[in-house]
Amino acid sequence: MNQSYPTTYAAKRKARRFAVQGIYEWQMTHNPVHEIEARTRAENAMHKVDIGYYHELLSQIVAEHEAIDAVLIPALDRELNALDGVELATLRLGVYELKYHLEIPYRVVLDEAIELAKHFGGADSHKYINGVLDRVAQKLRQAEKQ
Repeated sequence: MNQSYPTTYAAKRKARRFAVQGIYEWQMTHNPVHEIEARTRAENAMHKVDIGYYHELLSQIVAEHEAIDAVLIPALDRELNALDGVELATLRLGVYELKYHLEIPYRVVLDEAIELAKHFGGADSHKYINGVLDRVAQKLRQAEKQ
């Protein structure tokens, strides 16, 4: 079964939305990633989602969460466990893209994270996400920011 899935900007944006939901679920339940992904794929119309990118984000962010958190923690103004679950999921996704997807401009990573926070997060969480990821980008994408 060799299906072709879209890799457009919109398809990647949808992949990020599903990934944040999956990361959030994993944070709350510690359900196995393959179960989260299988249920998401069974319960949603995924024909307009970059499935490969969704799979990568969900599986790799969970697998690399300690390395991601090590980059994230110095940019925070509070303890990691004091963050709202949606904020933490969004920040982990943003740090992952900043660290491992250098082909995506840092401004795009920040804009996407801000949009995710506006969609899923609290009223002003997008401002916090922007500030934290900007500090992370200062370290990880220093040359690009200059």
